[in-house]
Amino acid sequence: MEVVVPSLRVMKQNELEPELYTEAMIMELEDLDELRMKTFNALILQKSKVARSCNKCVNKKIFEEGDVVWKAILPLGSKDREFGKWSPNWEGPFKFHRVLDGNSYWLASLDGEPHRRCINGKYLKHYYPSS
Repeated sequence: MEVVVPSLRVMKQNELEPELYTEAMIMELEDLDELRMKTFNALILQKSKVARSCNKCVNKKIFEEGDVVWKAILPLGSKDREFGKWSPNWEGPFKFHRVLDGNSYWLASLDGEPHRRCINGKYLKHYYPSS
Protein backbone atom coordinates (compact mmCIF):
# COMPACT_ATOMS: atom_id res chain seq x y z
CA MET A 1 0.00 0.00 0.00
CA GLU A 2 2.78 2.44 0.94
CA VAL A 3 4.68 1.71 -2.24
CA VAL A 4 1.63 2.47 -4.43
CA VAL A 5 0.53 5.58 -2.51
CA PRO A 6 3.45 8.00 -2.32
CA SER A 7 4.28 8.99 1.23
CA LEU A 8 7.05 11.10 2.71
CA ARG A 9 8.95 8.02 3.91
CA VAL A 10 8.79 6.28 0.52
CA MET A 11 9.86 9.46 -1.22
CA LYS A 12 12.88 9.78 1.07
CA GLN A 13 13.81 6.12 0.54
CA ASN A 14 13.59 6.47 -3.23
CA GLU A 15 16.01 9.40 -3.16
CA LEU A 16 18.67 7.31 -1.38
CA GLU A 17 21.14 5.19 -3.26
CA PRO A 18 20.87 1.44 -2.60
CA GLU A 19 24.15 1.35 -0.64
CA LEU A 20 23.09 4.23 1.61
CA TYR A 21 19.65 2.70 2.10
CA THR A 22 21.19 -0.65 3.14
CA GLU A 23 23.56 1.11 5.52
CA ALA A 24 20.67 3.06 7.07
CA MET A 25 18.66 -0.15 7.58
CA ILE A 26 21.66 -1.91 9.22
CA MET A 27 22.14 1.05 11.57
CA GLU A 28 18.45 0.94 12.45
CA LEU A 29 18.71 -2.80 13.22
CA GLU A 30 21.77 -2.19 15.44
CA ASP A 31 19.83 0.49 17.31
CA LEU A 32 16.97 -1.94 17.73
CA ASP A 33 19.26 -4.59 19.26
CA GLU A 34 20.71 -2.00 21.64
CA LEU A 35 17.21 -0.93 22.69
CA ARG A 36 16.22 -4.55 23.29
CA MET A 37 19.30 -5.13 25.47
CA LYS A 38 18.54 -2.00 27.54
CA THR A 39 14.95 -3.16 28.01
CA PHE A 40 16.08 -6.67 28.97
CA ASN A 41 18.54 -5.29 31.56
CA ALA A 42 15.81 -3.06 33.02
CA LEU A 43 13.50 -6.08 33.23
CA ILE A 44 16.12 -8.14 35.09
CA LEU A 45 16.74 -5.26 37.50
CA GLN A 46 13.01 -4.88 38.18
CA LYS A 47 12.58 -8.61 38.80
CA SER A 48 15.49 -8.65 41.25
CA LYS A 49 13.95 -5.71 43.15
CA VAL A 50 10.60 -7.50 43.39
CA ALA A 51 12.26 -10.75 44.52
CA ARG A 52 14.32 -8.90 47.14
CA SER A 53 11.24 -7.17 48.56
CA CYS A 54 9.23 -10.42 48.65
CA ASN A 55 12.03 -12.39 50.28
CA LYS A 56 12.22 -9.90 53.17
CA CYS A 57 9.06 -11.44 54.64
CA VAL A 58 10.15 -15.07 54.32
CA ASN A 59 11.22 -16.74 57.55
CA LYS A 60 13.15 -19.91 56.89
CA LYS A 61 12.37 -22.85 59.16
CA ILE A 62 15.46 -24.63 60.42
CA PHE A 63 15.13 -28.01 62.09
CA GLU A 64 17.80 -30.34 63.48
CA GLU A 65 17.84 -33.94 64.63
CA GLY A 66 16.27 -34.32 68.04
CA ASP A 67 13.92 -31.31 67.68
CA VAL A 68 10.29 -31.86 68.59
CA VAL A 69 7.68 -30.69 66.05
CA TRP A 70 4.00 -30.69 65.14
CA LYS A 71 3.01 -32.23 61.81
CA ALA A 72 0.13 -30.92 59.69
CA ILE A 73 -2.73 -33.34 59.14
CA LEU A 74 -2.61 -34.12 55.43
CA PRO A 75 -4.37 -33.53 53.10
CA LEU A 76 -4.75 -29.95 54.29
CA GLY A 77 -8.32 -28.96 55.10
CA SER A 78 -9.51 -32.51 55.77
CA LYS A 79 -11.98 -32.72 58.65
CA ASP A 80 -12.79 -35.56 61.04
CA ARG A 81 -16.49 -36.54 60.94
CA GLU A 82 -16.64 -36.71 64.69
CA PHE A 83 -15.37 -33.16 65.35
CA GLY A 84 -16.42 -31.37 62.14
CA LYS A 85 -15.04 -27.85 61.92
CA TRP A 86 -13.35 -28.28 65.33
CA SER A 87 -11.05 -30.97 63.93
CA PRO A 88 -7.38 -30.43 64.80
CA ASN A 89 -5.07 -29.15 62.07
CA TRP A 90 -1.85 -30.47 63.64
CA GLU A 91 -0.87 -33.80 65.16
CA GLY A 92 2.06 -34.81 67.25
CA PRO A 93 4.46 -34.15 68.84
CA PHE A 94 7.12 -35.96 66.85
CA LYS A 95 10.89 -35.81 66.89
CA PHE A 96 13.26 -36.00 63.96
CA HIS A 97 14.73 -39.36 63.13
CA ARG A 98 16.85 -38.05 60.23
CA VAL A 99 17.31 -34.76 58.41
CA LEU A 100 17.42 -35.30 54.63
CA ASP A 101 18.41 -33.01 51.74
CA GLY A 102 15.99 -30.58 50.16
CA ASN A 103 13.98 -29.55 53.26
CA SER A 104 12.84 -33.13 53.77
CA TYR A 105 12.65 -34.81 57.16
CA TRP A 106 12.09 -38.30 58.52
CA LEU A 107 9.97 -38.20 61.65
CA ALA A 108 9.74 -40.63 64.54
CA SER A 109 7.38 -40.91 67.46
CA LEU A 110 8.61 -39.73 70.86
CA ASP A 111 9.30 -43.43 71.65
CA GLY A 112 11.77 -43.52 68.74
CA GLU A 113 9.75 -45.59 66.24
CA PRO A 114 10.35 -44.06 62.76
CA HIS A 115 7.50 -43.32 60.35
CA ARG A 116 7.27 -45.05 56.99
CA ARG A 117 7.54 -41.87 54.90
CA CYS A 118 9.47 -38.61 55.02
CA ILE A 119 7.73 -35.22 55.01
CA ASN A 120 8.45 -31.77 53.61
CA GLY A 121 9.48 -29.09 56.11
CA LYS A 122 6.66 -26.76 55.07
CA TYR A 123 4.20 -29.10 56.84
CA LEU A 124 6.08 -28.91 60.16
CA LYS A 125 6.26 -26.37 62.97
CA HIS A 126 8.23 -26.27 66.21
CA TYR A 127 6.62 -27.79 69.30
CA TYR A 128 6.86 -25.74 72.46
CA PRO A 129 5.58 -27.68 75.48
CA SER A 130 2.95 -25.88 77.51
CA SER A 131 3.75 -25.25 81.14
